[in-house]
Amino acid sequence: MTPDYSSAARASRPAAIKTLLIAGLVAVSTAAAFTLRSHAVGTSTDSATSATATAAPPSALVAGQIPSAPKVDKAIVNSRVKTVLNTPSGDHWQSITVARGQTLSTIFKAHGLNPDDWRSVLVLGGDTSRLRHLQIGNKLRFQIINGQLQALTYAYDSTHTLDVHRAGQELQANTVTAALDHRPAEASGQIHDSLFVDGQHAGLSNNLMLEFAHIFNYDVDFGQDLQAGDRFTVIYDRVYKNGKKLRDGNILAAELVNQGHTYRAVRFVDKDGNAAYYTPNGQPLRRAFIRTPVAFTRISSGFSLARLNPVLHTIRPHYGTDYAAPAGTPVHATASGRVAFISRDGGYGNVIKVRHGAHYETIYAHLSRFRKGLGTGSKVQQDEVIGYVGMTGLATGPHLHYEFRINGEPKNPVTVKLPRGQPLPPHEIVEFRKEETPLVARINSIDSRQYADNGPTIGTR
Repeated sequence: MTPDYSSAARASRPAAIKTLLIAGLVAVSTAAAFTLRSHAVGTSTDSATSATATAAPPSALVAGQIPSAPKVDKAIVNSRVKTVLNTPSGDHWQSITVARGQTLSTIFKAHGLNPDDWRSVLVLGGDTSRLRHLQIGNKLRFQIINGQLQALTYAYDSTHTLDVHRAGQELQANTVTAALDHRPAEASGQIHDSLFVDGQHAGLSNNLMLEFAHIFNYDVDFGQDLQAGDRFTVIYDRVYKNGKKLRDGNILAAELVNQGHTYRAVRFVDKDGNAAYYTPNGQPLRRAFIRTPVAFTRISSGFSLARLNPVLHTIRPHYGTDYAAPAGTPVHATASGRVAFISRDGGYGNVIKVRHGAHYETIYAHLSRFRKGLGTGSKVQQDEVIGYVGMTGLATGPHLHYEFRINGEPKNPVTVKLPRGQPLPPHEIVEFRKEETPLVARINSIDSRQYADNGPTIGTR
């Protein structure tokens, strides 16, 4: 064929070369894109059929060389596209917040899961039993692939998560405990209004103030003894999860300055895992008896050997303390023991008498009713509810009449010296000192800051 050297042919030649050049670049780019796509989705490709393209260097294009387009196996390209489309997007996790009335079976049904799946989960044992009674507001996450349950997680509290996952054809379950960070915090204040109000002003929660009152209630009657100007200090544990505060932990050490006397407590866990509060010298704060058996509003009548009876209008002994409280207020056993008498008894009305070993007895009178299931011979634990405030028998209003007797002799419940528990044994003292020393030093540091504003602390116990 004779070449065409006409002017028209010469004019069209650059356009043709440009068209071929663009086509070649498109072919190279397309092949490279498919190759990158295959690597991105993890598709293994044999080296003999790998469609890897290398773009020509700029110098080749300048010299007028037109790169040839690489050959691409359409079957390979089509198979890769098909694989990408068949793979479900995302990680297939779904999350729901448990609503009222929802159960594991209804949740599985709503998501098209086989009923055998939720049955298989519940028979795994352990903490999977918690899935039988889902808590409203808790999060339930599950992974579904091709209509089959692959995994499930359920955080049933702030630190524990049930993890169920498929291993082959079987489901397995275990409980994961989150790593928590514990950091000590401190707060202190002075009593102006009440323990709870002033505790809140110091940044303490009601739960911490309840624990504080429980620690010292063997020595201090918070309903009667607390006065304006008294001071409190608390060192407590703060619990963090993933850098965020989760909750307040236990009180680690505390101090109460009450009417010029200082009471201190340090928390210690013995080798058997039993936690209790002790004085800095290792004496337990917990006594065999709680000072008061009821949350009362006031003492309506105190212990007296010669009192004018408000009902009989005669002078006679009053061998107990009357705690005024609303009818129905729970009454607690002040110590562990065994019920010796529970029935109606004349002026006492409904009364419970509890024996505590060979020497001590407590009496709870004018009750509206007894705790269900309680009878003569029943064992009761310290602080356990045994009855409820009333005004049965000789009473002018709802209150609890409480008596404390040693070897049958009535003692004033408000002032009687309560027996302490056993001190720490010598082999525990060494470990106790390791924890007590820095905590007491920190309390002393806080006291030194308070000293400038409130005067010295005296009478440390």
